[in-house]
This record gives sequence, structure tokens and C-alpha cells, in this order.
Amino acid sequence: MVVDTVREEQALRQVTERLVENFGGTYSAEYIEGAVAAARRRFAGHPVRTFIPILVERYVRRQLAATGEVAEAVVGPEAGRTRQPKHQAAGDGGLPETIQETWSASRRFAPAAVAAVIAALVVVTVVALALAVRQPGAAPNTATPVAPITVVRGVVGSEKMAFFQDAKVVDALARHGVKVEVEPAGSRQIATSIDLEKYDFAFPSSEQAAERIQRQRNVTAKYIPFSSPMVIATFTPIAELLAKAGVVHQGAVSTFDMGPYLRMVGNNTRWDQLDDNTTYPVRKNVLISTTDPRSSNSAAMYLAIAGYVANNNTIVQGSDAEQNILPTVARLFVGQGYTQSSSEGPFDAYLATGIGPTPMVWIYESQYVDASVRGQIKPDMTMLYPSPTILSRHTLVPFGESGDRLGRLLSTDPGLQRLAAEHGFRTGAADQFAEVTAAHNIPVAKDVLDVITTPTYDTLERLLDGVTKSYN
Repeated sequence: MVVDTVREEQALRQVTERLVENFGGTYSAEYIEGAVAAARRRFAGHPVRTFIPILVERYVRRQLAATGEVAEAVVGPEAGRTRQPKHQAAGDGGLPETIQETWSASRRFAPAAVAAVIAALVVVTVVALALAVRQPGAAPNTATPVAPITVVRGVVGSEKMAFFQDAKVVDALARHGVKVEVEPAGSRQIATSIDLEKYDFAFPSSEQAAERIQRQRNVTAKYIPFSSPMVIATFTPIAELLAKAGVVHQGAVSTFDMGPYLRMVGNNTRWDQLDDNTTYPVRKNVLISTTDPRSSNSAAMYLAIAGYVANNNTIVQGSDAEQNILPTVARLFVGQGYTQSSSEGPFDAYLATGIGPTPMVWIYESQYVDASVRGQIKPDMTMLYPSPTILSRHTLVPFGESGDRLGRLLSTDPGLQRLAAEHGFRTGAADQFAEVTAAHNIPVAKDVLDVITTPTYDTLERLLDGVTKSYN
């Protein structure tokens, strides 16, 4: 518990530093620190702490972006730059803090102008709060439903949180009389350590994790509404450098050859040892950044692919094969040092900090597509498909009628499938994913062909246990 608290504090310090870097021109560092502290208090008492820094950053980032844009558009660019946290003045009439600040900055305006400013801010503040991170028990941002609302509670892989928090998804579900309340966790955590008794469904990111849940709960039903191949988020200069080394094969959709990469890792190859490397001549080993394999499905998929390649391009079966490949695959993780438990963590670092600390990140294709749709991908960023790859099949396991109903809706409703495609997921309606990626000029593989089958759940668990022992 002490270690988890220290990690959370370190992660929140990094969150604050990133927010100050991004919004320092609009808000003071003290104001941003206060916003982070206030957002953290929203999650006080939550038993699963792994994802708190991610949720805090998302909440504060949206809050600062929304209120900063309003201040500049309505009051003028200088108002946002002088924002400071304030105590409520006696004459402010109990207005929300964001309105009080703009009121104070605008007293020199004529009364009619001030009234217009406040009216506009009231509207935008309501919208910003509606889009904020939704907590269990919070009021839903829904249109008037056409059926009585049934609350369905679940625990999901963190990469699906943005989907369930999307106001359009909330509205679409409400029209079916459903309100979904979700909490994030790593897929292996969902399968091994989360108390599932209080939930109506579990929605891990792989069939392997879902299989274990089904065994534990004696459940046969399952739904696979979404899927996403594993990919590598990197930068064009890195891709070009690795193309010279024979690892990357460039094209309209570029691929990353896992065989030469594993040989590089086995030889402890550093970036500054690559030929003609003036792009990234750093003295650290060539390694893909992943999540923690002890808690995260995306890292387990990375392990499955690496194990397949290390086992002479054959699915790992039997104790001899497991022991033979463990030294090779363990090096991929232990060499990274500290890793995060959520796939959002390293990808957010990739988006925010650039090539320096995270030249290559192991993610779901859906994360890259979702970020592209939101305009977060910069011109020098690119996506590579590992060869071979694995299709991660996000599997919903219902624990009763309400969870079963949600699984059916996500699997069959055209509107929800369209929204899933907008969040980067491939669904049964392949044309919708194609339309979304074409509309945003995202170079994706139309058909993912070089896909392997994961080893059995028990084999994968033994490999993960072996990697866990390597950490010690």
C-alpha cells in the first residue's frame, strides 16, 4: 500500500508538470496545482487506485481547456492569463468559481456586457461539467429517455472508459432505458483480484481474461462487441531509423518485424549503436514501452506475440517451450524499469512528451484511431503494425439480465457500433470503421492478416508468472 501511494504521488506530480507545461500560459502553476488536488479529492475512498492519476489528468485537462477557451472567447485573451484561484467574495452571490473569476476580471465592462458574459459562461460551464469525468452515482448527461432507466454497473479495461463517458454514448444507451456506471481496472486485475460481486458485468480486453472470469462465476454467456489489433505508436524519424536496421518495412501501412527486433533486444542493442543514427542517438536499449504484464492485458498480448516469435513462430505449448523462451521474453519487460498498469498511461505520455522518453509505445489500434479523431496526433507521429500481431477481442461477461442486455445492445445496435468506431474500435460493422478512418485520413490496415492465436489461458498465465518472478 505504501508503494502504491508513492507511485500515485509521483504520477500526480508528473500530471501537474504536464498540465503546467500545457496551460501555463493561461493559468498560474498554483491554480493548476489546486485544480489537481481538488480533482484527486473526487476519487477519495476508491479502492482501485491504479487509474486515479489518469482520471485526474483527464478531468482537469478538460476543465482547464473548456474554461480557458470561454475566457478568451468571451472576455478577451488577457483575462485567461490572469486567472488565479479566489475565495468567494461576499457580493458574488454564490456563483460558481469559474463565473466569479470572469466577473472579477470584467467589472470594468458596462452592466449589459457583464450580463452577457455571465449568461454565456453559465451555458458553457454547464456543458463543461456535463463532459467531466463521471463518477458512480453522478447524474447522467442524457436526453429524456423513452423507457424507465436501469442502472448497469460494470468494471472495464481503461481503454474503454472514454467510450462509456462519451455523452453521445450515454444518450444512446438512455434511449434504450440503460444507464451504465463503470470503473476502470487492468484486465488481469479484473480477472484475478477485483471483487466482482457488486457489478452487473465485467468487460476485460481479452478472451483469456474473460475465460477466467467465466470459470470463477460459472457463467457461459459472453459478448465480443469490439476488437482491436495491437500496434506500435512511434515517430516517423524512429520508423525511418529502424527501416535502415531491417526492423520496419515502410509502406502505406508500415509494419514492424518482431524477429529482428527480438534479436536486437537479445544483443542489448542501444539506440546510439544503430548505423547512421543522428535522429535519436541516446544511450539506452532499443525497447518498446509497454504496461505492466502483471496487471495489463496489452502487455500480456505483447508477451504472447514475443513468445510465438521466440518459439520459432509457433504457439507456445508445454513446459519445455515455456522455459526455453522465458529468458528472452522477460528481458522485454524487466529492461524497461517501472511500467504503468494501464494502457492509457504510456500512450498519454507518448502524446504529451514526445520522442524523448517514449520513442515506441505498445498500444491498441483503437487508442491511436481515437486520438486521431480527436486531433491529438501530431504530423511526425505514426503507427506500425507488428508482424505478427494479435487481435485483442474485448469480451463482455454478464452476471445477470441487465449485463446481458448491455452486451446485446453493444453487439447489435447500429448507433452504438458507429460510436464505437469513432472511438477506434472495430465492430461487426466493418464499413463503419472504414468510414471513420477514411474521413480522418488515418492509415490503417483494411484487413489485418498477419494475426496469430494466443496460447491457452493456462499457458499465458504461467508465462506471466515467470516474467513476474524475473522482476524479483
